[in-house]
This record gives sequence, structure tokens and C-alpha cells, in this order.
Amino acid sequence: MKKIWMTLIIVVASIISVACSQQEVEEEPKFLDVQLTANPVKAQVNEEITFEAKVTYGSEEVKDADEVKFEIWRSNDEDHEKIMAVHSQNGIYRLKKSFTKEGTYYIISHVTARSMHNMPKIEFIVGKPSEPEENSNSADMEMDSKQEKEHNGH
Repeated sequence: MKKIWMTLIIVVASIISVACSQQEVEEEPKFLDVQLTANPVKAQVNEEITFEAKVTYGSEEVKDADEVKFEIWRSNDEDHEKIMAVHSQNGIYRLKKSFTKEGTYYIISHVTARSMHNMPKIEFIVGKPSEPEENSNSADMEMDSKQEKEHNGH
């Protein structure tokens, strides 16, 4: 009789243990993702360009970001314009702007949401391209790669 009770206790303990461990399965970590676009990527002087930052956290569309700011400048120009953006729809923050001077331009969206910050950068052209910045996209990509390796412990 003692063996039956002992077996029964072990079986019940095992069932409880399995049930608890299944509840403790960790959720996949979520990250703040920002997809920055310019439409058109190549525009004419005084033609309106639509900039959009599609903000997601995991699969959730972020409609209540703490801050979405677009920083825009012409290549090799020290004057950077910063414009706050508001939520448009479905996690998309939008800005429409035209430019009076030809050249190669850059835009960074500074997005803060869910206690995270993300700042993707893209290049766009108005009229004839100007000399791109020396450390524009290729250097940024190298830096991102280097930071990712350091983050992953490689």
C-alpha cells in the first residue's frame, strides 16, 4: 500500500511540475523596429516627398510612440532640420516636405517607444545629386555590423 501511495505522489508531483514548466515558457523578445522610407527617393526641386516611419514592437503597430522626430539635412551641410512627426495610421508616422535646393540629402528618424530607441537613416536625392558624405551609408553599415558583433559577444 505504501508503494502505491508513493507512486501516486510521484505521478502527481510530475504532472504539477510539467504543468508549471509549460507556463514558464519565455515569450520571444520583442524589439522596436522602424522602417523608414522616402517617396519618391529621387524628386525634383519643389516636388513634395513623403517620409514615413513604420513603427512596430514585435508584431504590434506602435500608435503611441513617446517621440518620432525626423532629422533632415543636405549632404555635407552642418545645418540639420528636426521636425516632430505625429501618428498617421497603423503605426505609420508621416511627414510631407519639398526642397528648394538640389542635392543628395539624408534623413534619420529618431523613434522612442516602449523604453527603446531606434534611428534608421536613408539617403534621397532632389534634382541633381551632390557629393555624398564620406561616411554616409557604408560607414554606418560597418559601424552597425561592428556594434552588432560586440553586442552578440563576437
